[in-house]
Amino acid sequence: MGLSIGIVGLPNVGKSTLFNALTQSAKAQRANYPFCTIDPNVGAVEVPDQRLYKIAEIEGSEKVTPTFIEFVDIAGLVRGASRGEGLGNQFLHHIREVDAIAMVLRCFENPEVVHVEGDVDPVRDAEIIGLELIAKDLESVNKRLEKVEKTARGGDKEAKKELDYLKKFKEILDDLRPLRRDRSNLDEETIRYGEKVLFLLTLKPVMYIANISENDLPDGAGNPHLERVKQMAEKEGAPVVPICAELEAQLAEVDPSEREELLKAYGLEEPGLNRVIREGYSLLGLITFFTTGPKETRAWTVLKGTKAPQAAGKIHSDMERGFICAEVLSYEDYMRAGSMARAKEMGLVRTEGKEYEVKDGDIIYFRFNV
Repeated sequence: MGLSIGIVGLPNVGKSTLFNALTQSAKAQRANYPFCTIDPNVGAVEVPDQRLYKIAEIEGSEKVTPTFIEFVDIAGLVRGASRGEGLGNQFLHHIREVDAIAMVLRCFENPEVVHVEGDVDPVRDAEIIGLELIAKDLESVNKRLEKVEKTARGGDKEAKKELDYLKKFKEILDDLRPLRRDRSNLDEETIRYGEKVLFLLTLKPVMYIANISENDLPDGAGNPHLERVKQMAEKEGAPVVPICAELEAQLAEVDPSEREELLKAYGLEEPGLNRVIREGYSLLGLITFFTTGPKETRAWTVLKGTKAPQAAGKIHSDMERGFICAEVLSYEDYMRAGSMARAKEMGLVRTEGKEYEVKDGDIIYFRFNV
């Protein structure tokens, strides 16, 4: 789909360690000093979904193809990045190109790992990053305002409409509020303009990744830094995923047979990265549907609300163009039946038309004619 999540944070909070674990690659450098990652690293990460493998096992498919999501490791922001401090302008430009932001916050104490601000305070760190993004958005809005105001004074109707959008954005940003918090008060046209024309950073959805120590596993209970992050996130309705980036890096490097034992040793049922990926997938408003047969069982990614013909188009443009109908079976009904053949015998497979909105977990066979 080309949808991506940018991993951002201050230097030395565990961003690149997390990215390495996510992509199981060594592309992102790790060092105990700021700006060790200058160019953004991009990794396509498999979305963990046991439903896919269960369907493939039951149907005896020769091949299993998962769906993927992109993560971008963006070098550390610092206070003053919007004014070019550090390598701020480059970093902010890279953030502009992603669809959502995963903000990594340091929630562990370690005197051997230098904190760019001098001490550990994840809420302050989040505020620093947030203010830099607001400052950059204000710069974009004010620049555009100068041009549009002149045109609007000349009576141009489109310019007047654009001026209304810009004034709404400026009012919110001047109050030092990220635009995403006021998203519900902005109409669709205004939001679309902010995203597609101005590429405003604070309109992007945000999730918080709290990087905790191994001693705080499995869930970070009792970690005061994590509790403060949760309170902050609750106010804006953002998800929080506690994770130990160092452990995740270890898990990514060991053999699968050893991974299970290591997880159990820390009281974990699965790698924390699975939660990061799933939360990111949800943050982007994505869902998964499946196709299955003897040759292949495959997961497909679409935006929530996608209708059947457009979902068919993900597989092949001809299928959308010649769409007739979709034969749909929910994953729950599939498991209840025990196989696709049995589900058909039980009458659980239903026929849907062009207006059907695909649901997460649907198993679909598309009929088309071109």
